[in-house]
Amino acid sequence: MWLLIQLRWIAVAGQIVAIAFAAWFLRVQLPLVPMSAVVACLVLLNAATILWLRRAERVPGRVVFMALTLDVLALTAQLALSGGASNPFVTLYVVQVALGAMMLRPPAGWFLVALTSCLFALLIVLHRPLGLPPDGPSFFKLYVAGMFVGLTLDAVLVVAFLTRVAANLRQSDARVARLRQQAAEEDHIVRMGLLASGAAHELSTPLASISVILGDWRRMPKLSDDPELQQEIETMRSSVDRCKAIITGILMTSGAARGEGTELTTVHSFVARISRDWQSAHPGVMLERHNDFGEDVGIVSDATLRQIVMNVLDNAVEASPDWVGLDVRREGAMLLLRVTDRGQGFSSQMLDEFGRPYQSTKGRQGRGLGLFLVVNAIRKLGGSVSAGNRPEGGAEVTLRLPLHLLSAEDEDDNDGDWSDGEWDGGDDPSDRG
Repeated sequence: MWLLIQLRWIAVAGQIVAIAFAAWFLRVQLPLVPMSAVVACLVLLNAATILWLRRAERVPGRVVFMALTLDVLALTAQLALSGGASNPFVTLYVVQVALGAMMLRPPAGWFLVALTSCLFALLIVLHRPLGLPPDGPSFFKLYVAGMFVGLTLDAVLVVAFLTRVAANLRQSDARVARLRQQAAEEDHIVRMGLLASGAAHELSTPLASISVILGDWRRMPKLSDDPELQQEIETMRSSVDRCKAIITGILMTSGAARGEGTELTTVHSFVARISRDWQSAHPGVMLERHNDFGEDVGIVSDATLRQIVMNVLDNAVEASPDWVGLDVRREGAMLLLRVTDRGQGFSSQMLDEFGRPYQSTKGRQGRGLGLFLVVNAIRKLGGSVSAGNRPEGGAEVTLRLPLHLLSAEDEDDNDGDWSDGEWDGGDDPSDRG
């Protein structure tokens, strides 16, 4: 409908120029008052349509049909006042029919064809003859020149309209393709969540048995006197506890423990906790943190949000085992978390397919799900993820999260959002991509 409004403004401007040129340059005697009234009616119609569109949620087909019909009637009135069927601008009917064919249902389009044909036939009988000056150019010369201008204008308007329509169709097709891809990815995530939840439940029983056995071993006199065995038992207990924590995280993010793990915190505290927890799990890695966020802001943190950042850090350490960087800053209303490494970086193919499943630089089958899960989890939280290569070498992944969705003031409104992100952090760090 906005395109029709733009074309109507072009028609108004063209009519003003044509009337002024014919009346004052060619000295053709035209009924300026009624023709100006038709132009004024088109201006008022366009203004009213714009006001209506700003309030309307959708544009019914009948509104488009009425708009095209009024345009055809306005064109007929101008032609009837300026020569009728002998006016070379009668070819503008073709533009109206073309618009109707593209924007209306077939019955309405054919009605527009019949209407323009009947009106053209009526113009043969009912019209005001052109009053040409006796010393001016002949009617034939004016007709040929008018036909040239009219056909050129027809071609320009049709091409401009069809180009816009084609662009809109391409955008619509691209939007549908994105929605289909998103639906497929979400279905993939649901299946992975179900699989992870089932595996977590199955693993919880043997882990509990191992934990009990290790506790018994720790208290056995034969083993309690051996410091080396005690140290190994303690290491095994720590590993079992970590596996339990990972399983708990899987169950929470897959919906088995919905509502748990949510806490009120601040950006600085959230980043400090993430850094501390991740560093304790990777004691041999240097985590270089730069917090340039500025004034602290209260946010709501949950297991999904924490696991997102942990997953990206795990992804980086596999590419750069000795050093990982974490930069925190604020950009307007967005929280930016940038994770960097000193690895080989992303290939051009990885960047083109960033966020798709099973895209990995490590060449292991069935992997490459980490960033795919991160991208979808961040998208559910209203944010975005971007990836690139650092000029000095290595890769970087930037998480952008809207602060208003994390704000502590909106906790009640956002509780449901956290549970929507069914996402498996997993105990196995994801591959790059």
